[in-house]
Amino acid sequence: MSKLDLGKIREYGNVELLAKQLVEGFITGLHKSPFHGFSVEFAEHRLYNSGESTRHIDWKVFGKTDRLFVKRYEEETNLRCHILIDTSSSMYYPEENYGKLTFSCMAAGTLANLMQKQRDAVSLTTFSDGIEVQTAVKSTPGHIHQIYLELENQLATKPENKGTSVADTLHVIADKIHKRSLVIIFSDMFENIEDSNALFSALQHLKHNKHEVLLFHVTDKKTECEFDFEERPYEFIDLESGNKIKAQPSQVKKHYQDAMKSFYKELRLKCGKYKIDFIEADINEGFDQIMSSFLVRRSKMK
Repeated sequence: MSKLDLGKIREYGNVELLAKQLVEGFITGLHKSPFHGFSVEFAEHRLYNSGESTRHIDWKVFGKTDRLFVKRYEEETNLRCHILIDTSSSMYYPEENYGKLTFSCMAAGTLANLMQKQRDAVSLTTFSDGIEVQTAVKSTPGHIHQIYLELENQLATKPENKGTSVADTLHVIADKIHKRSLVIIFSDMFENIEDSNALFSALQHLKHNKHEVLLFHVTDKKTECEFDFEERPYEFIDLESGNKIKAQPSQVKKHYQDAMKSFYKELRLKCGKYKIDFIEADINEGFDQIMSSFLVRRSKMK
């Protein structure tokens, strides 16, 4: 269930139901696997911490599992999380299913579902050349449902010629949100790749304000990274500027690959320097990669 046809997601449209199915499948697989690097704590319980009051220990669960769990209550919130989705024109690639944007919306839906299970407060922000939607930061079921509706609205939105301003958006977010939040970014980061100083300055701003950052670099790896196209004439179009070039793939492949490898290398190195989690999110690889990365980061913040 980790992989879904991105075209079918747009056709079906019910992000909430699909997200729940994906998360349930992921958690079932997690419990069956030998990987114990982190655990999923559900909303109803959390592990007992040595030295705290035993008043709220669930003894029935202890009898079944031989482990001490404390009952968790509705008002408890563990983490403030802000999910940012780049909705610029380049995120609507590939055109047949608007793959990168569809993937990002569905991935955000799975994270919202995981956070709801754990009473984490979550906000959704969409942006292109400016912030388009920004919700409050809450953990209530009604609020999470509203986030699902916003994601469905985004899936139904037709592409326009919109540039991206990741750097400006991150500067606004860095100053605006509660300190020590988790900021999760879904973007292809295609913003002036020949001069990335503004982008790195914005990422540094987030870290300076004590935020943890998880950057999902969303790509269609086969074509955008490997430039794997059938050898025939193409018209390549920059989705944000509208610039066009007619060429055979072999004529531009090496130059393109060299430029992208240089950009990705610099992006990874700078993220490492600023202690930002950088994850390459190939839209053809399903959603387990997203949920696993989130849970690992969350476990480090406890």
